[in-house]
Amino acid sequence: MPTPPTHAFTFTRKLSASNKTPRQINRNLVFNLIRTRQPISRADLARVSGLQRSTISLIVEDLIRERWVLDGSTGRLPRGRHPTFLELNHQRAVIALDIHPSQTTVAVTDLGGKIVAQNVVALPNDPKKAVASIIAAINRLIANHSDKSFDGVGISLPGRADPQLEKPIFAPNLNWPVQSIKSKIHRSTGLRVEMDNVANACALSEVWFGDSDGLQDLVVVNVSEGIGTGIFSNGRLLRGANGMAGEFGHIEMERDGLLCGCGSRGCWETVASNRAGLRYYQEMSGRRAPVNFAALVKLAQSDDHDAVKALERMSQYLGRGLRMIASALAPSEIVIVGDITAAWHLFGPKIEAELKHNAFSKAPRLRPSFEGNTARLRSAVALVMNQGLA
Repeated sequence: MPTPPTHAFTFTRKLSASNKTPRQINRNLVFNLIRTRQPISRADLARVSGLQRSTISLIVEDLIRERWVLDGSTGRLPRGRHPTFLELNHQRAVIALDIHPSQTTVAVTDLGGKIVAQNVVALPNDPKKAVASIIAAINRLIANHSDKSFDGVGISLPGRADPQLEKPIFAPNLNWPVQSIKSKIHRSTGLRVEMDNVANACALSEVWFGDSDGLQDLVVVNVSEGIGTGIFSNGRLLRGANGMAGEFGHIEMERDGLLCGCGSRGCWETVASNRAGLRYYQEMSGRRAPVNFAALVKLAQSDDHDAVKALERMSQYLGRGLRMIASALAPSEIVIVGDITAAWHLFGPKIEAELKHNAFSKAPRLRPSFEGNTARLRSAVALVMNQGLA
């Protein structure tokens, strides 16, 4: 099927609008209201948005003509015209990639971020074959969903990508040639490819799919093999020179600490990442660490003493780093993404207590991502849906 035209949508779900609001912002507001409240009638759109019905009608007709939105079922009222409910065009889809050093999750999602199908691709030991394995998995999913019209491919990357050069410039935890992945996927699929650091992408996703309204300053901390930070401020991502803003994971926490993948010692991610948690467990228990961090979290949830102590130690270091972020940036909220959020009731209070310890001012709101295990995948969808925002 031909790929429909694409447009960039801004985020804010709670944005109030008036006749003086630029047409594009009104359009984005209407689209997001349909996405979050579907099925919804034109009359209800006017009521919740504050826009005039004539403005709603014009915007909705545009969205229908461009196939973002479809007319759905017809409602019944005691009198008057029967309303037609609007919903997203579920035939349109996005390919989402969540890249890790040893595996990549490839998924098909709809425009609302709902995961339709996904596969986990174990990457081969030969680094030169990693990209080929990912592309093969993408093409299989596209072939298996030939009834869908794909808007693009979003890549959530554990490294920094230069937005001008459109290639990774800093990915210390990857040992395969990720710098070629964007161009190779585009050549193979013909689809637009959007790629960004996972923490940046998750910051966009929190505004697009999550609980944030895009009006408050927000920091997303992705805790995985390493630690990445995405900063959303004044309605946009803070990127810095060469896209390197937010590398708090590579600030020194222990002068004579472990060697980090970046080449320095004692970086924050060497003491507070998933790898650190697994290392603490092995040191405390004298046993071999679980196969992955998710398994360690499950042990802690089962009251395994060493697993609990290991994750408490990791949480303490995580909170110390968050205190550094809070002091430097003073965001309204900090959102944590990663497997540690599955046991937030156990370790969230420990992280928050460390964040608030000797704080200079009121600590920001701290919470886990409400998207749970889908946060990184849905962040890749946000990149495609919101290209051009930054």
